[in-house]
Amino acid sequence: RGNAGGQHHHRILFDKYHPGYFGKVGMRQFHLMRNRNFCPTINVDKIFNAAGPGVYEAAKNGGGKAPVVDLVKLGYFKLLGNGQI
Repeated sequence: RGNAGGQHHHRILFDKYHPGYFGKVGMRQFHLMRNRNFCPTINVDKIFNAAGPGVYEAAKNGGGKAPVVDLVKLGYFKLLGNGQI
């Protein structure tokens, strides 16, 4: 009944329609803390969209000064290099 025989007489069905149903994959990590891998990203071409209105215009006619955008304050921890400003 149910899923009985999945490793015996119904193995062909399970391997055909449900590959990877049995078994484990990878190495164990005993005290897994997922928040240490939390790293929101943003691309270069989206910086001014996230910075808010008026930042792009102030940078465009700022007299040669580069704009400073604090990405951590906006909630991003990694800047990717995709796109153009």
